[in-house]
Amino acid sequence: MHARFYAPGAERDGDVVDLPHEEAQHLVRVLRLTAGTAIRVFNGRGGEFDAVVDTATKAGVQVRVHGRRDSQAEVGVDVTLAQAVLKGDKMDEVVRDAVMMGVLAIRPIVTTRSEVTLASLRRGHRQERWQRISVSSAKQCGRAVVPVVHEPCTFEEALGPLGATGSPLCGLMLVEPSAAANVVSVGEVGEKPLGATILIGPEGGWTPDEITRGASVCRLVTLGSRTLRGDAMALVAVTALLTHWREL
Repeated sequence: MHARFYAPGAERDGDVVDLPHEEAQHLVRVLRLTAGTAIRVFNGRGGEFDAVVDTATKAGVQVRVHGRRDSQAEVGVDVTLAQAVLKGDKMDEVVRDAVMMGVLAIRPIVTTRSEVTLASLRRGHRQERWQRISVSSAKQCGRAVVPVVHEPCTFEEALGPLGATGSPLCGLMLVEPSAAANVVSVGEVGEKPLGATILIGPEGGWTPDEITRGASVCRLVTLGSRTLRGDAMALVAVTALLTHWREL
């Protein structure tokens, strides 16, 4: 099987495009590929191509596109994962797994009980790191689409699109079974929507005020009484919902 690389500039047969720095370094320094080697590239927007290495040096890599390929099918629901940022590097695993499962976008959020602030996330350039992980995960699992990782935002900002008049998005907020009287199981969520935003809280859970506010624009959904790790919740929730919608 040919090695596969992210080439956002690839669009059509005959294109000669530069690989991003990290991809070029992987090709040259890790795989030690040379000019003339057949590879595959994807542009992150659904395009998958055969290509050949045109030039490969430590300064950079150019590849020549010479044939479009069928890309891996995407899931039929445009899923955005709105995940409360977890402490340490746990968010890295959440991003990796969410991309692997087929989400279209990831929106890191800061909630009342989050142990990080928006300012610290921006100072640490965490969004850029998570976007690189999104590229790496898409590359590894065979997707031709690279999900966008949005800038971190507040819980209220994440709810904004869900409360917009005429919004086609379905908001699903994951909570404990005892959080409110109107909590439903995954099996009761209903038919497959065109798009869905899945909101998952921090290690300390949602506050009562957040649950009340979320319930005004979302359905409250539970995965049952079993206690899951914060970094496992997204993977389990996305898998359960996509299975319910018969997308897995």
